[in-house]
Order: sequence, then C-alpha cells, then structure tokens
Amino acid sequence: MTTPVRDLPLLLLGSGADPASERGVDCPGDLPPASDPALVERAAAAKAALGERVFVLGHHYQRDEVIRFADVTGDSFKLAQQAAGRPEAPYIVFCGVHFMAESADILTAGHQRVILPDLGAGCSMADMATFDQVEECWDVLEDAGVAGDVVPVTYMNSSADIKAFVGRHGGVVCTSSNAKRALDWAYARGKKVLFLPDQHLGRNTAVLEMGLSLDDCVVYSPHRREGGLTHGQLRDAKMILWRGHCSVHGRFTKESVDDVRARVPGVNVLVHPECRHEVVTAADQIGSTEYIIRAIEAAEPGSSWAVGTELNLVQRLANAHPDKNVMFLEKTVCYCATMNRIDLPHLVWSLESLVRGDVQNVIQVDEETAHYARVALDQMLALP
Repeated sequence: MTTPVRDLPLLLLGSGADPASERGVDCPGDLPPASDPALVERAAAAKAALGERVFVLGHHYQRDEVIRFADVTGDSFKLAQQAAGRPEAPYIVFCGVHFMAESADILTAGHQRVILPDLGAGCSMADMATFDQVEECWDVLEDAGVAGDVVPVTYMNSSADIKAFVGRHGGVVCTSSNAKRALDWAYARGKKVLFLPDQHLGRNTAVLEMGLSLDDCVVYSPHRREGGLTHGQLRDAKMILWRGHCSVHGRFTKESVDDVRARVPGVNVLVHPECRHEVVTAADQIGSTEYIIRAIEAAEPGSSWAVGTELNLVQRLANAHPDKNVMFLEKTVCYCATMNRIDLPHLVWSLESLVRGDVQNVIQVDEETAHYARVALDQMLALP
C-alpha cells in the first residue's frame, strides 16, 4: 500500500554548505536532497499513464526534482506559448507560479485546463499591484491631468487583472527581454509610461537602454496618498514606476558585486534586469533568464561568472558547466520561496489525481478579463 502524498512531509529548504566561502568560487546553498525515491517512481508512473493527455511545464527556477518531469523548460511567457502550441493535451500542469498559469489559461484553447500543483505558489512582485490599487492610480493620473498622455506597460510578472487593465487602456505587456521594444512602442503613442509592477526593470530599461535620466523617473507608491507624488511631479515625469520589486533579485547589492570582484580575479558579473539600478550598472552583463543561460553556455572554459538570479538556476548552470566557475553573486541563499512551493509531493498529487480523473487546482481566468489581457498580450506579440 502506498502512502498518500498528503501524509508525506514536505521538504524544507536548508542552507546546507557554508554560504560564506572564503574562496568565493563555490555556489553557496546546497539544494534540498531528492525526495523519497518512491515519489520519483510514482511521478514517472502517473506521467506515463497520462501519456499525451498531459503536458508538464517547468520554469527555470524550479527544483531539479521537478524539472526532470517537465516536457519543456523556460521562462514564463515561453512556457505559456508552448502550452498554446499543444492543443492535443487537455491537461497543462504548470510548475511555476500563479500569474504564469493565468497566462497559460489565457493563451490555451477552451478545452484545455491549466493546473497549478500548489495554489499557494504565487509571486510577491505580482501581488504588489492589485487591480483596485492600479485603478486608484489611474484616477490620480486623471486628477493630475496627465492620464491622456500615459500609456500603461505591464511586466509579464503581473496578474491577469493587471494585464486586462493595460489592455483596456491601450497598453502592452512586456518581458525582460523585450522591455525596450515595448517602451519604444509606448512612447510612440504617448508622452509618459506607467510601468507595472517592477520598478527596477522599468528604471533600468528607461535609463540604460532608452536614454532617459533618473530624474525623468518617479516612483508611485500604492500605500501613500496619491502615490506619494505631487501633480507637478507627475506632469514632469516621463516614466511613472510602480513601487514593486522581485523579492529574489531585489536582495542583490552593489556591495555583493564589489565583494566578488575583490575575491575572484577576472570574474564576470551577470545579473537579471530586475536587480537594483546600482547593481546592474556595476555588472558586466545584464539580461533575462534565457540570456543568462545562453551567456553561460557560450562562455569560455575556465572563465568565472558571478550570477545574480534565483539559486536553483545558478546551481543548475554550475552543475551543467563544470568547465566554468559559476557562482552565486550573494553569499547568502536566495531561493524564490513561492516558486519552491511546487515540489515533487505536489506534482505527484496533481498527476495521480489526473490519472483518477480528479482534476484539481484548475486556474481559470474569467472571459472578460481574459479578453482584455489577451489584447495586451497580442500587442506584445505584434511588437516590431
């Protein structure tokens, strides 16, 4: 008799190895040990039983024990597109976070159901901009007399409600790799941009790629009266940044960059554009998750790389490229806590439930929200 998944203890994240390696060449933070081998067997058996009826998506930040069962890996939008390209699979199991599963539901066919193994797998950044808060912000922009000049742009890491808001107001969705193209498109249609919900990606793109100055940017805080800004500041600004950030990438500091350069001669610092402005300006290269992967793959053997992104991915890159010295930029462990809620016990439960015909944790976006979110997503796909 097998033990039900609900009775199995969930894995706890541990720091494992000494995170303060004096040499600075180890990737700190051993990943959690593999789950009970019986779970691996059960996952494989359930996936085999489902065959072509299930398509499993694995985000780059997932644990290796989950990634091994993914039919395709990638960033959030790539995975949603992959799901849309598999209409023969009625079940899409998305090993990622909530907003990603929403995007997959928006882009897939009506007969397909998108399943999130743990409904608690959210995104702290996406949660920093709610629909009511953004509606209130738009009211503030109208009161300041600037709403007519503003084109909203939202990062992919946002809820379906926010994507729909942007679609209703003539805006566009962007990813970390096409943010400049999205901003070029927006500034061709308006004098100002409201960038949601990650202030760092918006600021870094505006200043480092668009030629704007830091003085052209203001930060709207949803927790302060009228965003903490005067009407004059809103009228003068070219980029209105939402006060949101990634809880993982926001941890990296300029001191981390200085420290690794002092400890590792010739190190290349490679960071995600969700990092703080002072971090990306101190780095050697900046790019999306896919860019980071390609950069490490193309790097010279023997070269050293300090990577500022989620630890699961950095560890996977270090293991895949033993001929290169790939290390984590910080000395402390930096997992995406919500992404790590998708573990093997939850994946097994989802797959075995489907085998029994019991479809759990379906993510479904209502028709109106899906329509306007799709407008914003389609506009992104139409970017030159």
